[in-house]
Amino acid sequence: MTNRPKEQSPLMTVNEAADYLRLSIPTLNRYRVSGGGPVYQKIGPKRVFYDRQDLDAWRTSRRRRATCEGV
Repeated sequence: MTNRPKEQSPLMTVNEAADYLRLSIPTLNRYRVSGGGPVYQKIGPKRVFYDRQDLDAWRTSRRRRATCEGV
């Protein structure tokens, strides 16, 4: 048996995604319900996952140069 480093999955749970984005879990859940958050995948009735690339794309899309640019 070899001790290979565990490969990091591109899929993240809600808790992992919230931590990655530095958001609270309720905030990320609110974004998901309102449709303003990152793209997610629903696997089964209660399993929600986020792809790391989708989180990065969503975070990049929210970049602004001035407060007057809107969200």
